[in-house]
Amino acid sequence: MIEICIYGRGGQGGVTLAELVAHAAILEGKHAQSMPSFGPERRGAPVFAFLRVDETERIKVRAEIKEPDVLLVLDPGLLGVGDVVSRLKKDGMAIVNTMKSHEEMKSKIEANKMATVDAMGIARAVLGLPIVNTTMIGALVKATGIVKLESLEAPMEERFGKVAAKNIAAMRKAYEETVVS
Repeated sequence: MIEICIYGRGGQGGVTLAELVAHAAILEGKHAQSMPSFGPERRGAPVFAFLRVDETERIKVRAEIKEPDVLLVLDPGLLGVGDVVSRLKKDGMAIVNTMKSHEEMKSKIEANKMATVDAMGIARAVLGLPIVNTTMIGALVKATGIVKLESLEAPMEERFGKVAAKNIAAMRKAYEETVVS
């Protein structure tokens, strides 16, 4: 099982991201669950979402992920809020939305593996909005191979309707531009 913690701000689409990837995993015949973790926060407040995917076994645990295999950071400004990176498993991967170079982020974050992408720049260019959830799905898929890109198209079309094509394009562009090491 792979456990992913998505760390962003309210309104960035982290909860939707987890739901879309879980839906795609289920379409591929995998077992998946997604869940949000937030209280009475408002737009812009820090929010966690959790995602579990297992190739073969039914997922029985229904608790917060304490030590994720993957930390997906939608807002790099949150890296200084609390110590979320320390929660990452020893051999875990951090995937970060950042305008900084991959090398610079690698020197700042202690993670066994790292992936970076300028998701905000892609979202603004492709979607015309600073909402990075579908863009970060592209980074997640490239870095982990958790699902196939094609498997996300139907869930995005169902969720976004007329604007699905733009979201799929943003996801694909992020997939191409994500740097992994």
